Parts: sequence; structure tokens; C-alpha cells
Amino acid sequence: MKFEASFEIERSLGHKGLVAGVDEAGRGPWAGPVVASAVILNPNCTPAGLRDSKTLSEKRRGELAACLWKVARIGVGLADVEEIDRINIACATLLAMERAIANLPVRPDVAIVDGNLKPKLSMETFTVIKGDAKSFSIAAASIIAKETRDRMMRELALEHPFYQWERNKGYGVKAHREGLEAHGVTRHHRRSFAPIRRLLQGQVPSL
Repeated sequence: MKFEASFEIERSLGHKGLVAGVDEAGRGPWAGPVVASAVILNPNCTPAGLRDSKTLSEKRRGELAACLWKVARIGVGLADVEEIDRINIACATLLAMERAIANLPVRPDVAIVDGNLKPKLSMETFTVIKGDAKSFSIAAASIIAKETRDRMMRELALEHPFYQWERNKGYGVKAHREGLEAHGVTRHHRRSFAPIRRLLQGQVPSL
């Protein structure tokens, strides 16, 4: 089923006060942090074309992110590779979301979170399956999280050029696997992930 993002969910909760949309980027990659964003939009000053970051071109996503930083209230949080390996990726994702909310310039009264995992927040929190396709606020958060993480992976690619992170953003594609086979595991790889764990045990990682 195809959804059209709107302010319908936000309006249904508007009587509760400020509504923040929350989403993450980077649960699946073999390397790099998981990044979350929380966004409070002004319905009267919202960029046109907001939708799930996965449906946008890189160029359009960057344009929307730049606009959002000017007109929205935004918080970003992350959990690094050490935290991912220590507490698992699901818990690390929730931690990144909690940090994103904490980094907002104002405290929201309610949070709407993409997916079915609910972070521990001090305000009323609702999860929304496919929220990034249904809610403008969650879509905005998905754009900020994705743009932030992509920028971080491009920067890490300058330090570690053999894995093509500037292109694959740490996901387990062929070029990344070949880089691992030739140059080994870096401190930015998630050792708790099965392909990296197998490589450290002397096995070839599988896609």
C-alpha cells in the first residue's frame, strides 16, 4: 500500500502540544554509527516535497535537509560502533533516538517514532509503522538522519578509502566485502554483526 505523507498524525495529537517526529538511519550497515534525528516542524513553514528519505534522490534529499535546518527545530543523536557492539543494534538505535530528543532546542510534548520500537522518553510516545511515509515530521527526521549519517560515512571514507563508504555508506555490498577481504576490519566495523564476526574468525563474509 502506498502512503502519502501529511500532517494528519500531528494534527490528531496537536492538542497535546509540540509534536516531534523521530527516525533513524544506519541499522543495517556493517560499519559506522547509527544516527537518529528528532524534528519539530512548523506546519506554516514546511518545505514542499517532504517524504521518506529512501524515495528521494541524493540531490533532493540534500536540498530538503538544508531547508529543514533553517525552518525546523532539530535534534540529532547517535550511537557509535562500540555501543552497538556492547548493547546490540536495536538498543543502540533506541539510545540514538533518546539522544536526538535530548538534543532538540525545545522539549516536545509528544513524540511519534517510526517503526515499532519505542525509546524511553520523558514525554508521551507513539510508534508508527511506516511512519516516514505517513508523517511529515517523521519524514523530515528520516531526511536529517540519513543526510547526517551519509556525511559521516563520506568523512570516514577519506580515512579508510578501501571500502568505498562514500558510495555504500557501510552496507555490505560487493565492494565493501572485497575491501574487507583485502584490507581487514577497521575500528569502525561492527564486530557484533555476523559477517564481520565471521571474517575475524577467518571466514569469508557473505552478502
